Amino acid sequence: MRRDLRADLPEILWPDAVEVSTYRAQTAAAVHALMQLGYCEGGGRVPALEVWQQQFESDPEYDPALCFVASDADGVVGVAQCWTSSYIKNLVVHPRLQGHGLGRALMLNAFKVFQQRREGFVDLKVLEENRRAQRLYESAGMYVVRRELVRA
Repeated sequence: MRRDLRADLPEILWPDAVEVSTYRAQTAAAVHALMQLGYCEGGGRVPALEVWQQQFESDPEYDPALCFVASDADGVVGVAQCWTSSYIKNLVVHPRLQGHGLGRALMLNAFKVFQQRREGFVDLKVLEENRRAQRLYESAGMYVVRRELVRA
């Protein structure tokens, strides 16, 4: 899916008591735990913390300023992990904050940052059967640009 960044972006409405920062090595364990939780619900898996952190932090497209971490009083509740190629790699929201606008706010924040970097669009991939995620992405102005067959 794709979002054209030439158009104006809607206002970012963060849920109450949520603060957003960028990724730091000190938050790796909490971010990793949320990613594991998200992948359990959405399919797939995340490697062990040390492997994940090494792969994440050494990826050529890694920029900690493009990994947005949302937290509340209880810890990390959302992550939007983006690559320098104007791509949203992962978007995960803790189940207790799903349906409160956090996923949309994280996406709009990523769009805003990429827009400030003078990117023309943002892409991401989503499974065809993940209708809930597709509705979220569409609500943030994304549209389908290409479908791929998934091989078993």
